[in-house]
Amino acid sequence: MAFPSKFVAFFVSFLVLITTQYSHSIPFIVIHGIADQCSHRGVKQFTELLTNFSGSKGYCIEVGDGTWDSWFMPLEEQTAVVCEKVKKMKELSKGYNIVGLSQGNLIGRGVVQFCDGGPQVKNFISLAGPHAGTASVPLCGSGILCMLADKLIKSGIYTDYIQAHLAPSGYLKLPNDMLNYLEKCRFLPKLNNELPDERNSTYKQRFTSLQNLVLIMFENDSVLIPRETSWFGYYPDGAFKPVVHPQETKLYTEDWIGLKTLDDAGRVHYISVAGGHLGISREDMKKHVVPYLKDRASMVHGSHNNIRNIGKRKQRVPWLQDKASSKPMLDGSSSYNWPPSVQSFIGELLGLAED
Repeated sequence: MAFPSKFVAFFVSFLVLITTQYSHSIPFIVIHGIADQCSHRGVKQFTELLTNFSGSKGYCIEVGDGTWDSWFMPLEEQTAVVCEKVKKMKELSKGYNIVGLSQGNLIGRGVVQFCDGGPQVKNFISLAGPHAGTASVPLCGSGILCMLADKLIKSGIYTDYIQAHLAPSGYLKLPNDMLNYLEKCRFLPKLNNELPDERNSTYKQRFTSLQNLVLIMFENDSVLIPRETSWFGYYPDGAFKPVVHPQETKLYTEDWIGLKTLDDAGRVHYISVAGGHLGISREDMKKHVVPYLKDRASMVHGSHNNIRNIGKRKQRVPWLQDKASSKPMLDGSSSYNWPPSVQSFIGELLGLAED
């Protein structure tokens, strides 16, 4: 009769251990990118895998109907939707982590910086985020689509109508049109505290409260222009080359949002992985994302990659690449092709039509 008693005691202890670990785990949310939605297989599998790998509960936060609103709801409105959702989730009340995918990173940062009364964000893991902007609308394909993109870039991206009806216009940053960008772009200049007379110390204070900021750039990213925007690198004002390294930009040196403060404290992790836009492998997920979803993540600083002394990008050794990255688990490049409904809408928006 002793054996059953010991077995029951062991089983109860095991359940208590598992329950205790789970109850103390920090939940995370996933915010998907443009032309995607939580119910899509890739995003759903990505969220489930991170939950399984980390032992922390993950939730994909949807905005409106997903795909359509990711294109046509202004980013300030998307941010407000996510802000209200996280404030209502009891599961996040004691703090949570954010995993952002492409455009979703800007919404996530908006939640960190703009969301009054929201629960604390502990770690922010960014995959291919256009943090410093992008010099091109998302991948359009060919033919009439590229004509539409060209039309947007050359004539309409900073008009009030486009800013109110096309989400990517909120972070399209043309180096040769900085005056219009700063004056008329409605989202990124505010998010990055770029307006000299409107810099908000609260945004900086909230951003620097992060325990870790993980910035993952994809070596073959052809969606973000330049790809270094994933690290807050960008072009100089007035030119499309060369790329200014993250720690040489005014945003960094003048510490507009607290990026330098975080970096000096060893809390910014610059990571480069092989693959196209969002083409992350399971191995790289485990290596670069999962550690920051665990309770001890706030103490992890070993992967901090100091890039202060890096020369030209072509000379940089991608020391974090490995062969396991060659097979992507999540690949966002193809999802950036405009669906027929989007083509039609933008065609009408710009007065373009196929003959």
